[in-house]
Amino acid sequence: MSKPSVPSPSGKTAPAHLRRKAERPQELIDAALALFVEKGFAATRTEEVAQRAGVSKGTLYLYYPSKEELLKAVIEQRLSAEIAAGAAAVAAHTGSATELLSDVLSAWWARVVASDASGVFKLIITEVRNFPDIAEFYNEQVVRPGHALIAGMLQAGIDRGEFRPVDVDATVHSLLLPMVMLCIHKHSLGVCQPSDAMGDPAVFIRHHMDLMLHGLRN
Repeated sequence: MSKPSVPSPSGKTAPAHLRRKAERPQELIDAALALFVEKGFAATRTEEVAQRAGVSKGTLYLYYPSKEELLKAVIEQRLSAEIAAGAAAVAAHTGSATELLSDVLSAWWARVVASDASGVFKLIITEVRNFPDIAEFYNEQVVRPGHALIAGMLQAGIDRGEFRPVDVDATVHSLLLPMVMLCIHKHSLGVCQPSDAMGDPAVFIRHHMDLMLHGLRN
């Protein structure tokens, strides 16, 4: 029995083998992230990624010529895309800077922590020192745009008189680092002790934002 076809964007049906081919990059990224977080980037072999994705090693190299390029694709899709989505939410926001930080940023972090994107932070912290090219890519794609996005929110609040004048760069770090630690915890101690004092990540995020906002308000 032949496999069913599915509608293409043009309304016509695409053969199943073409649909499968189109899905392969995503399947490889999903498999790579899962293995990188479980075993570490250095310890994961490309054959293992291909096997988990259900393709040959040769097929993997057709899409990603090296393991480093595969990790870059993971970073770009899981975190760079999230930062772009966050920037779009900030641009569309019409309320106060306080609401922006409290609602938009909280929702963004809750979404990241709840998804497998959170595993990228553990991966970067534990592995990237041995891969300078990946470190620079991560800085360009995640650290710098993410820092700039949050710094812009803070500066807007200061300019409007909602927030007292603070060291913006230091405050960005104060906002971000506990959230990054929450992601790392999820994939380290949180795996062994899922019911420990960290509790519900969404509650932690809201509590952290509340503490920060009370320190920022003029």
